[in-house]
Amino acid sequence: MGKFVNSTEEFFKYCEENEVKFVDFRFSDFKGTWHHVTYMLSAVSTSLLDNGMPFDGSSIDAWQPIHKSDMILKPDVETAFLDPFTADSTIIVFCDVYDIYKGEMYEKCPRSIAKKALKHLDESGMGDVAYFGPENEFFIFDDVKIIDSINESYYKVDSEEGVWADANDNEFGNMGHRPRTKGGYFPVAPIDSMVDLRAEMMQVLEQVGLEVTLGHHEVAQAQGEIGIKFGTLVEAADNVQKYKYVVRMVAHMNGKSCTFMPKPLFGDNGNGMHVHQSIWKNGKNLFYSPGEYGNLSETARHYIGGVFKHARAVAAFTNAATNSYKRLIPGFEAPSILTYSSQNRSASCRIPYGAGEMATRIEMRFPDSTACPYLAFAAMLMAGLDGIKNKYEPVGPMDDDLFELSLDEIREREIPQMPHTLRGALEALIRDNEFLQPVFSKDMIDTYQHYKFETQVWPYEARPTAFEFASTYSC
Repeated sequence: MGKFVNSTEEFFKYCEENEVKFVDFRFSDFKGTWHHVTYMLSAVSTSLLDNGMPFDGSSIDAWQPIHKSDMILKPDVETAFLDPFTADSTIIVFCDVYDIYKGEMYEKCPRSIAKKALKHLDESGMGDVAYFGPENEFFIFDDVKIIDSINESYYKVDSEEGVWADANDNEFGNMGHRPRTKGGYFPVAPIDSMVDLRAEMMQVLEQVGLEVTLGHHEVAQAQGEIGIKFGTLVEAADNVQKYKYVVRMVAHMNGKSCTFMPKPLFGDNGNGMHVHQSIWKNGKNLFYSPGEYGNLSETARHYIGGVFKHARAVAAFTNAATNSYKRLIPGFEAPSILTYSSQNRSASCRIPYGAGEMATRIEMRFPDSTACPYLAFAAMLMAGLDGIKNKYEPVGPMDDDLFELSLDEIREREIPQMPHTLRGALEALIRDNEFLQPVFSKDMIDTYQHYKFETQVWPYEARPTAFEFASTYSC
């Protein structure tokens, strides 16, 4: 697994060997949405790969004004892989965005920001590599219906695994084998109906260069997860983009609909993106200190302290949708209490069980897949480095079930919490963003928070919901 191409020369040789007809150049926006432009291979030259391709930056949300719209896509040929879904042989290449007006990497390009974060780590002297291991959970539904209009708001998702399907009249009978609410972790088939679908996903993920370790049904009905190997910050974010693309497409080609939405089902577990992290220097894991609590070093504690210190602002990037905060409630393995603990899934930061230096790491459990992975990983790294620099100590360790604590107990013990809404996260980002600079420019941060208010917060706050009708219509 890993790279298929290491140079421009190898790129063209690989294309020839695989009879490639098209080159698909891809880049990510603030939301983490993948955009692409497809070139005939015959139109792709060494000069084009070296100098990049022009595109309209004003057509991407919250990027360039129309009078300064010309931008350049700079391909990273070492990321090339064959698209497993196209009818004609197509090779996909990740790109960074280049600002022709300033003559530098574009300050609003998430992948460029992630690269700047790694450079900042190296220049700081606090480490020379940061490893990230995201775990993206997903739902697979059979049918999705959505209405969002002036007098009507409606959604309905359906799955044969749902308890609501118990009384369905099916063509070949209703077999009745279902995980039940919060019962999906992880009985075998026929209760787990997605064995073959996940197996196909795992194999295609390996085809595109990811090292797959495992796949399983998750806690909720119709929920799954596939584990892939960690990578450096940029590699890990690239892998999230590939992972989401493959999982969605395999589901789609099997007549299913995949979503990474944090909380599509009321009363059942939601989708997280737990993120394992460690910093290394000169081949040594700086988070490892044998004999300490969880084998965790002082550097690692201060890193956690930094993430927690800035967590409300970091959440604007790691939990980037209004729906994110419907997941961050007690009782659904989505912790919002900012403390750390060894092997305790009710803490926002878990120290996974590890036998030595190679395995010692931290796991931030609050992020979800609405995050643009490049921005989320970079924001956590910058917060953690600020913690190391200023020696911030996190609350903890706390080894009890934090979901059992009442709000009064949390306040009495002065345990900080994640924000409860996206508005709260964005307002925290406005107040607290110096730790992100100079990797995140002030203009990028300002543009990002305005964009999220305009596209998420204000539309959400303006809409009545079915619950509001049920609870207030007859008042």
